[in-house]
Amino acid sequence: MIYTVTFNPALDYVMNVADFSVGKIHYAESEHIYCGGKGINVSQILAKLGVESVALGFIAGFVGDKIESELNNMGIKTDFVRLKSGMSRINVKVRSGGETDVNTNGPFIDNDSLNQFFSKLDGLTEGDVLIVSGSVPKCLPDNVYEDILSRVNGKGLLSVVDASGKRLVNTLKYRPFLIKPNNDELAEIFEKEVSSLDEIADCAKRLQAMGAKNVLVSMGKNGSVLFCENGNILRADSVGGKAVNTVGAGDSMVAGFVAGYIKTADFAYALKLGTAAGSATAVSEGLATAEKINELMK
Repeated sequence: MIYTVTFNPALDYVMNVADFSVGKIHYAESEHIYCGGKGINVSQILAKLGVESVALGFIAGFVGDKIESELNNMGIKTDFVRLKSGMSRINVKVRSGGETDVNTNGPFIDNDSLNQFFSKLDGLTEGDVLIVSGSVPKCLPDNVYEDILSRVNGKGLLSVVDASGKRLVNTLKYRPFLIKPNNDELAEIFEKEVSSLDEIADCAKRLQAMGAKNVLVSMGKNGSVLFCENGNILRADSVGGKAVNTVGAGDSMVAGFVAGYIKTADFAYALKLGTAAGSATAVSEGLATAEKINELMK
């Protein structure tokens, strides 16, 4: 089974507004509500690719109830820790030429709830996949990613980490199966400009030397490159045309890659499906549809 972790799930309220400007009253031309959070995005794309997953994390209040029911309606299993107080997030995203986002903080996660979450990880077994991604709420320790990988270390499962900075680096000693940095995140980690393929390759190989088995580097419109544990380096161009939506594209790439790999154990196929899924979301209003992913996969 694949398990995704989202510490701070949300409902994303997306509005398309013509000529948005501060201080004026506007009426949305269209509006949509989506379940949000990086791990939840991964679960949604997996479901569209016909792959089961269980969404883990924390929810609270009536917004949390809505998130859980919407995911269940999509065929996604959930095993959230329900918090004693507070409210899961509603994020507001205004699209008017560019994207303007207002993200809320979310509920407080107490120690008892965090321990409940860790106890759920004890049920994972050999062959399972654990995908950890996204930001960490201020109420949680900054080393929580490291604690998660330590908790499942030695279980024989595949761990995937999509994080940045020290949060990513500190998990490498636990030999994650896959990490997915982008150019900017590589630059942050190694404190240098990273733009050319040679510079990306140097950084990726250093991350592998630190413990990462496979390094998938997303490069936006320039596609992606995969540095495999067997020494192969695979490159994929982006497809689909001009990007209209950056939210969830990286999560879609992770989902497509994992879905492709568990079906075939073929890195080349996994990279192709990951690229198709990421590109399909980038050219869509929300997360990609199965139809769009299949179209771009061809």
